[in-house]
Amino acid sequence: MKKAALGAALRAKNNLRFFLAGSVRTHPKLKNNLKTVTSYFILHCMNYDKLTQKKQQLDGFRPLPPELARNLDDWFKVELTYTSNAIEGNTLTRRETAVVIEKGLTVGGKSLKEHLEATNHAHALDFVRSLIKKKPSQLTAKDVLGIHDLILKGLDDENAGHYRSVPVRISGAAVVLPNPRKVPDLMDEFQTWLTTKNDLHPVAFAGEAHYRLVSIHPFVDGNGRTARLLMNLLLMMVGYPPAIIRKRDRLAYIASLEKAQLGGSKEPYEKIIAKAAERSLDIYLKAARGESAVGDDVDTDDLLKIGELAKAAGETVPTIRYWTKEGLLEVAEVTESGYQLYASDMAARCKQIKKLKGERFTLEEIKKRLS
Repeated sequence: MKKAALGAALRAKNNLRFFLAGSVRTHPKLKNNLKTVTSYFILHCMNYDKLTQKKQQLDGFRPLPPELARNLDDWFKVELTYTSNAIEGNTLTRRETAVVIEKGLTVGGKSLKEHLEATNHAHALDFVRSLIKKKPSQLTAKDVLGIHDLILKGLDDENAGHYRSVPVRISGAAVVLPNPRKVPDLMDEFQTWLTTKNDLHPVAFAGEAHYRLVSIHPFVDGNGRTARLLMNLLLMMVGYPPAIIRKRDRLAYIASLEKAQLGGSKEPYEKIIAKAAERSLDIYLKAARGESAVGDDVDTDDLLKIGELAKAAGETVPTIRYWTKEGLLEVAEVTESGYQLYASDMAARCKQIKKLKGERFTLEEIKKRLS
């Protein structure tokens, strides 16, 4: 980056706001340096060296044995479908999702809509994989519309594969989304950005594409699923495994998007995407080394109530509440009644917090170590 542009970027740091299709509210003098400024802040707020190293290790095992490659593809199809739909409220479990998309069977007590969401996502992922041989510079809005068309097929055929013509709101969020009249132009701008060469790390680029698309919110429904599939298309194009945003990360993921869209730091969102990419790299590497069967280390669906977590961690309920309030513990889900649920690995997190407190680390220092 040129010194003048870098200086301008640093002086304008407190006024820089990423929102709505990657648009930036900045000092007027930065308008001509928009691409440079955007690249600088995204590139420097995260360290992607570890991901690059793991990707290089994985490349050393390629080509993978055909049977192993098929097993990984099949496992990721189920996992991506289950988690992406679960983030949107689908109640099919991981096992039920597998039955639906692998066996073509129906699950008692589950709606037709939930079954279609599973089969549609699986078909959309197949379509995404058919695009992998393309380069990002060759992607078009038609490809994004093709993904969306498959996501809503049979659920909302009128809007499947079409930009919205009505205003929309994200339930429970304060984010104001673009006027529908602006969507076509914003998508043209998005395609220009997507197909223009940049200096971003592949994971940063894929995450930014996801962020920009959901910020435009070009569709009546299916924006998140389409954006996550586009993100994974960009990752797979350059040899990265698809990144899985876990069901237990749903609240943190949604909150991080909203925070960035409202002008706050994008770092929490970038960390979630980077960790998702790293987990997938680890799954591939363990499988390639023969250290575990595909999917053996997957998270379970079991969640703990606050009292159950306190018992498992040997702590009091007030302590768990306090650590949660301070951001040391992550809430995986909140029930309709308002009860917080935790993933089982938060018990180990509690023990780690207690150990660090015993070593006289401050809460802020503990947060940094845990992150």
